[in-house]
Amino acid sequence: MSKSRDTINTLLQLVLAGVAVLIAQYIIPGVHVESFLTALVVAALIALLNITVKPLLILLTIPITILTLGLFLLALNAILILIAAAIIPGFTVDGFWWALLFGLILGLINSLLGVSLGE
Repeated sequence: MSKSRDTINTLLQLVLAGVAVLIAQYIIPGVHVESFLTALVVAALIALLNITVKPLLILLTIPITILTLGLFLLALNAILILIAAAIIPGFTVDGFWWALLFGLILGLINSLLGVSLGE
């Protein structure tokens, strides 16, 4: 029973993360998402990148992260968003600064919705 509850919770978090992607794209003019299905894929891929690629990038960029007092982690988030935009058709980001703003807004919306996907 607990395994099915975990699956339902994960799916609910994914749906909420997809909603957060759609809300963020309405707020930010430099981000475009074609459909809710695309938003779900974006949310899933960003979570997957946060789980797999981000720890390696953090490890490789420790000196610059320390030098910038952790602000470089925002740039890493923007880079992961740009990677997702390059992979997923129907999801476009107009540049690095839009990706940075999208990451900030998406994090804020996810925290307001209580989404912890990929954490």
